[in-house]
Amino acid sequence: MCQYSSVDGFASDWHLVHLGSRAVGGAGLVMMEATAVEARGRISPGDHGIWKDDHIAMLTRIASFIKQQGAVAGIQIAHAGRKASCHVPWENNGAPIPMDAGGWETVAPSAIAFRETDPVPKALDHAGIRDIVDAFAQAARRALAAGFEVLELHCAHGYLAHEFLSPLANKRTDEYGGSLQNRIRFVLELAEAARGVWPDRLPLFVRISATDWKEGGWTLDDSVQLALELRSRNVDLIDCSSGAMVPDAKIPVAPGFQVPFAERIKREADIPTGAVGMITEPHQADEIIRSEKADLVLLAREFLRDPYWPLHAAQALSQAPHPPVQYQRAF
Repeated sequence: MCQYSSVDGFASDWHLVHLGSRAVGGAGLVMMEATAVEARGRISPGDHGIWKDDHIAMLTRIASFIKQQGAVAGIQIAHAGRKASCHVPWENNGAPIPMDAGGWETVAPSAIAFRETDPVPKALDHAGIRDIVDAFAQAARRALAAGFEVLELHCAHGYLAHEFLSPLANKRTDEYGGSLQNRIRFVLELAEAARGVWPDRLPLFVRISATDWKEGGWTLDDSVQLALELRSRNVDLIDCSSGAMVPDAKIPVAPGFQVPFAERIKREADIPTGAVGMITEPHQADEIIRSEKADLVLLAREFLRDPYWPLHAAQALSQAPHPPVQYQRAF
C-alpha cells in the first residue's frame, strides 16, 4: 500500500479539496496503488487485486483502518496490459516470467512488446475490450462496497489504458486506433463505466502520463485534450505523472519536474490536478499548492523513505504535529 498526501501549508485542519459537489473530509488521503481488475492485469504475482467479490472483505479491513486514523481511503484500480506477468521488482529485476515458470499471456491494444526481448502480447478484440471495461466497472463497485471514498483509474506508466492512448503502442486501425479521438476512446469508456457505479458524491481521479518523452508518442497537448473530455464525463481530478511507455525514453528527472504538467492541464482544461514526482521537501510541496500550480500534492516514494513525512512537514512549516499518542515524546 502506498500513501498519497496533500499539503496546503497546514494552516488549518486539512480537508480533501472540494471538487464541485463531491468532497470528502479527512487529515489526508491514503491511496492503495495498482489494484488489479483482472488476474492477468497484475504486474506481478505479488500484486493485490479487486477482480472478485472474495477480495472485498480484506479490502474493507484496509479502508476501515485508514478511516479510523482520520484519513480518507482511496484506491487506484489498474490493468498492466503488456507490462503484466513480471517478477516482483526485487527478483530478477522485475523481468517477465516465462509461461513455463508461472507466467501468463498478456494483452494490449496491439501485438507489440514493451521490449524486443519481452513476450509479444495478444491484441485485444472488441469482446476483450468490453470485458475489461466491465472489469473496471465491477472493480469500482467492489471498491465502494469495501468503503473506499476516492477512486482512481490508472491510465499511466505504460499500462493498458496508456497503451491505448499512445501511438507508440497502439497501431490499431479500428475505432480504438489512429486518430486522437479513437485512441482516447478506451479511457473515456473506462471513466464512463466507473462513474456509472461510483456515486456522484465521491471523487473520481484519473492518473495519466502527461507525455511519453518520446518523439511520435503521447504529448502534453494530447493530455490537455483528454482532460477536457474526462472533465465532461464527471472526472474530478487529473493525477499528472509521465513516461514509462517505452524503455528508451530520455526523461529529465529533477525535483518537481512534472509539476508544469499539472499546472498547464489545470489551467487549460479547467480541471483540478495533482502534482507528483520528485516532490520531497515540505516547503517545495507547500509552494506548489500556494502558487496554485496544482490542487493536490501526491507523494509515494518519499513515504517509503519517511513514513512520518506529514508530521515532519508540519514541523517544518511551523505547525503542530499530531503523532500517535505512543510516539508523542518523539515530537
